Amino acid sequence: MTRTLFIGDVHGCARELDALLDECRYRPGDRVVLVGDLVAKGPDSAGVVRRAREHGLLAVRGNHDEHVLRWHAGKMPEGKKLKPEHRQVLDTLEDEDWAYLESLPLQRHFPELNVRVVHGGLVPGVPLEKQKPELLLNLRSITPDGEPSKKVDAGAPWASLWRGPELVIFGHDALRGLQRHPHAIGLDTGCVYGQRLTAYVLPEARFYSVKAKRAYLELDGPP
Repeated sequence: MTRTLFIGDVHGCARELDALLDECRYRPGDRVVLVGDLVAKGPDSAGVVRRAREHGLLAVRGNHDEHVLRWHAGKMPEGKKLKPEHRQVLDTLEDEDWAYLESLPLQRHFPELNVRVVHGGLVPGVPLEKQKPELLLNLRSITPDGEPSKKVDAGAPWASLWRGPELVIFGHDALRGLQRHPHAIGLDTGCVYGQRLTAYVLPEARFYSVKAKRAYLELDGPP
C-alpha cells in the first residue's frame, strides 16, 4: 500500500514543511496530502505552493486559499479590506501557483484508506452531497442546538460527533490543536503561531511533528 503523509495547515511555513518531510523520511513514491491553508500568515506562501507543484503534492482548498483566490479573481465584496497577510500572497504567487491553488478541490477521498480529507469539517448526519462548501472550509463546532458553527467556542468540536464510517482528516482549528477522535483527526497544531507542524502517516498510523522556527503571528483568538 502506498505510504500517505497527511500534513496540517502549513500557512506559508515552507522551511517547516521541508523539515517535516525530512522527519517523516519522505521518499519518492510516498503520497503527500496537505489539508488546506497552504498560504497566508507565514513568510513564504509562494515557496509552499511551488514545492507542492514541483513535487506533485495533493491538497484540499483551505479558507485562506479560497480567500486569496477570490481576491485574485476580483470577486471580493466591495468595501472589503485586503489584509497584509493576504496582500503578501497576491504579490508573490506566479501564474502557475494560482493555477495550482485553483485546481484544489474542497475534499478528497481515499477509498483504499477509508479516509476523506477536508479543511474545515463535515456536519455529522448530513450526506456528503448536501454539505455546504462554506462549512467544508470553515466548520469548527456543533452548537448545543445541533447547528454548525465556524466558532471554536460555540459548542462541541464537530469531529467529536462524527460517527464515520470514514476517517476524516482535517485542519483549520489551531486553538484546539491536535484532535484525535474515533473517526476524525485534526492536524492544525499552530505552526504559524510558533507551535508545531504535524503529519499523520498511513498505513503506519503514526504522528510526526516539527517545531516552528519561530512565531510568525500570535494566536489570540479564532484564526
